Amino acid sequence: MIEKHTRLDITLPNSLVEELFKVAKELNDKRSRIIARALELYFDELDGQISDKRWKEYKEGKTKAIPAEEVYKDLGI
Repeated sequence: MIEKHTRLDITLPNSLVEELFKVAKELNDKRSRIIARALELYFDELDGQISDKRWKEYKEGKTKAIPAEEVYKDLGI
């Protein structure tokens, strides 16, 4: 499946832009593809941090778990 792309106008520090251009040239790859891959990896890292945060909140009693049966029922599964 081909995913739709959206053009963004972003501002980055010059040092990152220079690195991006060097890496893109070295790998003969598009800058946008390198940025997309970098964001995917970073989001994976953030998922871990969010998971750790939620686990800590659960252990501290700040949040409660929802039984799977209840989730399935709400989803109509």
